[in-house]
Amino acid sequence: MQIKKILFSQPQPTTAHNPYSRLEEQYGVECDFYQFIHIEGLTAREFRQQHINPLDYSAVILNSRLGAEHYFRLCEEMRLNVPDSMHYYCNSEQVGLYLQKYIQYRKRKVFFPETGNRFEDLLPAMHRRPNERYLMVLSDIHSDDQLNMFAENDIVVKPAIMYRTVTTPWPADKAFDYDMIALFTPAGVKALRENFPDWQQGDTLIAAFGSGTINALLDNGFRVDIEAGQGYKFASLPMAIADYLDNE
Repeated sequence: MQIKKILFSQPQPTTAHNPYSRLEEQYGVECDFYQFIHIEGLTAREFRQQHINPLDYSAVILNSRLGAEHYFRLCEEMRLNVPDSMHYYCNSEQVGLYLQKYIQYRKRKVFFPETGNRFEDLLPAMHRRPNERYLMVLSDIHSDDQLNMFAENDIVVKPAIMYRTVTTPWPADKAFDYDMIALFTPAGVKALRENFPDWQQGDTLIAAFGSGTINALLDNGFRVDIEAGQGYKFASLPMAIADYLDNE
């Protein structure tokens, strides 16, 4: 079938020159964008149901700026004063530097890998502080790989769900008439099914990024026509889609 209209389940790019505009220019397709999911923070009341007091911990583990935002937001809503002695273990320098928005930044309080975003690189610093009590900020949808890695290295970490991924309703006045749908997360697959519970894939092609998304699609009875991500032939979906269109 000839591909004319592709839906990407993510926000529209903010710059004019991007991989999607190149698809449009080179192949004459129309790229549409709609974020199937959005993030909501837990309320203080919801968070308290986990029976966690953030001040019982001497260190916070953060894997995103979003996690930092919701940690400090919840502490403020619960009228908790985060002590200056709190330590922060971040998976990247970007997240570490972002903390300047909330705290007086000092290197002896904030730890992050010198390169990359591997929590494994922070293990030596953690082992030098055997009495540290760790709280890890997470979304309701997360992988346990990092928690398992800490456990395997004898570091006790308390997971704390502080925000969640929610399906964004599809606008009633917006047609759902695409030749191809590109999905990037398992949560996006869940949102597709929730928005269109009776939708049958038929001839519509589905492009998927990452093994988690691919497995979620297969588990939901969908056919995956184009694959991309780490370990696949193409590192990005625009590249994989361009290859498909070249051979269409």
